Amino acid sequence: MVTMSSERSSGRRKADTSSNGRGEVGGGGAGPNMQAPPPAAEDTPNHLVYKKMEQIIEKMQDEATGVPVKTVKSFMSKIPSVFTGTDLIMWMLKNLDVEDQAEALHLGHLMSAHGYFFPIDDHMLTIKNDNTFYRFQTPYFWPSNCWEPENTDYAVYLCKRTMQNKTRLELADYEAENLARLQKMFSRKWEFIFMQAEAQSKVDKKRDKLERKVLDSQERAFWDVHRPMPGCVNTTEIDIKKACRMNKPVPGRSRHQPGVAGGCSSPSNSEVELITPADAIKKHIATLRQRLDRRNFKLSKVAEAYIGYFEQYVEYDYFFTAPELPSPWVSDSPEFWDQEKIAKEIPARRVKRWAFSLQELLQDSVGREHFIKFLDKEFSGENLKFWEAVQQLKALPQKDVQDKVDEIWTEFLAPDASCPINVDSRSHEATKRNMENPDRWSFDVAAAHVYHLMKTDSYSRYLRSEMYKDFLNGSKKKTSVKGIRSIVSFSARKETVTS
Repeated sequence: MVTMSSERSSGRRKADTSSNGRGEVGGGGAGPNMQAPPPAAEDTPNHLVYKKMEQIIEKMQDEATGVPVKTVKSFMSKIPSVFTGTDLIMWMLKNLDVEDQAEALHLGHLMSAHGYFFPIDDHMLTIKNDNTFYRFQTPYFWPSNCWEPENTDYAVYLCKRTMQNKTRLELADYEAENLARLQKMFSRKWEFIFMQAEAQSKVDKKRDKLERKVLDSQERAFWDVHRPMPGCVNTTEIDIKKACRMNKPVPGRSRHQPGVAGGCSSPSNSEVELITPADAIKKHIATLRQRLDRRNFKLSKVAEAYIGYFEQYVEYDYFFTAPELPSPWVSDSPEFWDQEKIAKEIPARRVKRWAFSLQELLQDSVGREHFIKFLDKEFSGENLKFWEAVQQLKALPQKDVQDKVDEIWTEFLAPDASCPINVDSRSHEATKRNMENPDRWSFDVAAAHVYHLMKTDSYSRYLRSEMYKDFLNGSKKKTSVKGIRSIVSFSARKETVTS
């Protein structure tokens, strides 16, 4: 019925040589003429699952204790070798360790999706607990034989279906679309495909009518598994995560060492460094536990924070609020970029923006200088100097990192530092350990502690200070203290949500 291409026909798959005793026809002169290479089934990720399913199917096909298979007589013809969905569910409840109908239906869906049995009048490989007729698939088409047909085989099958002018073999809409696509793809050798389909169609006409019905439905079910209709899951595809695990290199083992799927590693690794399956599973469990410990936020809170953020900054978005000077995105005037040179005073809304967050204050050159003066008055200017030195360290070339690390340690954290900073013992001990093997991230713990102190203590006092209020009142537009407090309170709420 379907032939494989010559380059893949180095061996023949197992096939039934006679009737299987359950009304199914397979192998011999009646079965499909397919050839495929004998694959290593043990390498297939789903090999164990297939074997378990096939053990159940073999029990179902037992003549004495299996699912009752019969030939049903209709008004005009006979329907050979079928059973109902109700019979299948009742057998599973009686013979398998299944507690209820829902579990039995789920198990039936899984086996049907893999093509072990199928509805005779539908392309949807599912099970219904009713009088719908189903038929067992011949073992020739079982997925444990592990081979993947090519598009040329599918083209021959669809082309043959068009030659059989019967309502039951009429192409579905998605099959007709696939046929047109394949005909365009294989336009140069379509004559060869047509000749193969014609030859197979002539062989089919010589078979017995009931036998031909069974074989046609089994072949259709095979393609429903390998070329499923839109919306159905293709169970023959290897899951991408399983494929990655199969090809993931294992340290300490060479590429050709048996028992490793695609493992390739450096020969310098010792046997002690081997990652056993148990260690890999423990590592995966630890990763999952870390994910469970992550702090999660409600979507409503996140949305509220985003809305508040954009409402706060809408005044500074020149696509929504017109600037005092012509927008450089609309006009060609450079006055917007030169406003600091032109203006004698800082605009009020620019000073108000310093109250949004400490980051906004430090990003503004004027605000940073004003904040430094406040810190000097508070005798805590070394905190900002240390934090800025750590940020500069991260951007330095590698050749200058060691000298800069020593300079920062000597100036801020050494016992006889010229400009000591106030950090807690935990941060100081962590930084001291990092200095044993210094790099550009050695001071991150201490810098984070200092930044937190500035944000929660120095920055809050700066916004409440007369120094900031006088600077704000001395700008072009005045803002009340009540407005400042509202900005500060909102900034605190925003930082609490996003931290």
